[in-house]
Amino acid sequence: MTYFSPTDLIINPDGSSYHLAIRPDQLPDQLILVGDPERVPKVSQYFDRIDTQIHKREFVSHFGELGGRRLGVISSGIGADNVEIVLNELDALVNIDFETRLEKSVKKSLNLIRIGTSGSIQSDIPIDTFLVSEAAIGFDNLAQFYGFESDKMLSSDLLRDWCELIHYPLPVYGAQASSKLVDQFQMIPLHGFTLTAPGFYAPQGRTVRMNSMLPNFLQDIATHAFDGHLITNIEMETAAYYAFAASLGHEMISLNAILANRQTHEFSQDPEGQIQKLIELTLDSIASHNRP
Repeated sequence: MTYFSPTDLIINPDGSSYHLAIRPDQLPDQLILVGDPERVPKVSQYFDRIDTQIHKREFVSHFGELGGRRLGVISSGIGADNVEIVLNELDALVNIDFETRLEKSVKKSLNLIRIGTSGSIQSDIPIDTFLVSEAAIGFDNLAQFYGFESDKMLSSDLLRDWCELIHYPLPVYGAQASSKLVDQFQMIPLHGFTLTAPGFYAPQGRTVRMNSMLPNFLQDIATHAFDGHLITNIEMETAAYYAFAASLGHEMISLNAILANRQTHEFSQDPEGQIQKLIELTLDSIASHNRP
């Protein structure tokens, strides 16, 4: 069994994970993941009860129960770099013995559901709709450091060919959602392929006061299909979630509230209301799925 040193796996004096400050005995098997720490209580207010609240840096966690089953909500903050921390520590909490620092022989799979915001890059996907990411392509730098391995990963050859079409020079990666969770959320009819960007402005085709090195980036990704699939929306976390979850053996899905249409330049007049609707829809699905 693999041993993880105190510098590879940092454990706090109270036996909790370094960044999340969660102990193994506290973590539910089913988790909702949000970016904004202030969104955590907007989710947990619907729990039947809350028994644990943890706050460290941008990572806020509420654990409790809904419909007779334990459930948690955790904030990641913004971006794939934070997702890298969250998924590594969540996996360590369930698949490494924190007392011996040895990898467990029997692995546990978590159910992970992201509730996030996104912008559509196709004119026919309107604002104030919800979209399930069937797969996502990551333009962050994680592919330069991780050898993601899973049958849910998108073909590296197809990704390379697609990058040539859109004139993008750096390595990218891609992965698919959990088919089990896609089936669970079939009440959301709009599905698509998501692009995960490493920033909010130029990496998503925005120009404010600094010029982008890729001025045609948004139009290129909107018009060049990947393996027959047009890219539907753009955000900052989904591909990292999918790649880590697939490689580590967890079930993961990303649910997107479409707040902007980048082609028509429309933005939602009620962004918080749309997020709240998606939270309620997600929790209704979880509660009904948990019923015997």
